Amino acid sequence: MKKMIPIVFMATLLSLGAQAVSAQEMSVEDIVKRANLVAYYAGKDGVADVKMTITDSQGRTRERQLRILRYDEEDGGEQKYYVYFFKPADVSKMVFMVWKHFGQDDDRWLYLPALDLVRRIAATDKRSSFVGSHFVYEDVSGRSLEVDTHELVETTDTAYKIKNTPKETAGVEFAYYFVWIDKVNFMPMKAEYYNDKNELVRQIEVKEVKDVQGNPTVVRSVAQDVQRNGTTEMVFENVQYDVGLETDIFAERYLRQAPAKWTRP
Repeated sequence: MKKMIPIVFMATLLSLGAQAVSAQEMSVEDIVKRANLVAYYAGKDGVADVKMTITDSQGRTRERQLRILRYDEEDGGEQKYYVYFFKPADVSKMVFMVWKHFGQDDDRWLYLPALDLVRRIAATDKRSSFVGSHFVYEDVSGRSLEVDTHELVETTDTAYKIKNTPKETAGVEFAYYFVWIDKVNFMPMKAEYYNDKNELVRQIEVKEVKDVQGNPTVVRSVAQDVQRNGTTEMVFENVQYDVGLETDIFAERYLRQAPAKWTRP
């Protein structure tokens, strides 16, 4: 089961250069699939350091510092993610791990060092807040292409605007969402989520893209809770692809004891 774009959080690690192709030459399914590759599959693997700044409706801020590791089982196929937290002290050594699957729900684990507890994250919790931020777990692990219907609603000089409607509404807080996909490199640049009253409830927007090893890469993005007026900014540094990650570090035994080679500050 291939994964979809809402997760500008994980788009930082993965992208794929492309030349602009007219909408007349591509179906909406082709556009979405190509955006999926751009947003998730640069290189065989990827590493990035991330600074997360969470701002509530009263302007109070909290910060998180973390590292994301990503390994592709195959291009466009199954993947594994390992997210290791450095700061602040109350989340230090916390780990979030994802195994993406075809035809079934992803496996997700969260290790809480303060309690020495490994918790499986249920599929029903995939729309819950990710460590208190305005991103959700599904933003991190990706949304499957097959769970939505996709419609090309507008083509501008710079972007394809895609409307995505869930086939099943249970467990989601939105009725539909739009994604703007860059026509040149097919990077998803913005997502807007609407409720059944056609009210905008949440959005994610890419603020800055840089070239990393020949791949357009998101280095700053912001998620916003529109109704409650909170935001989370993600800034990505030290992004690298094809660093030689091995699949065995994405095992449950490394939740409690992180692989030192890849998680040193």
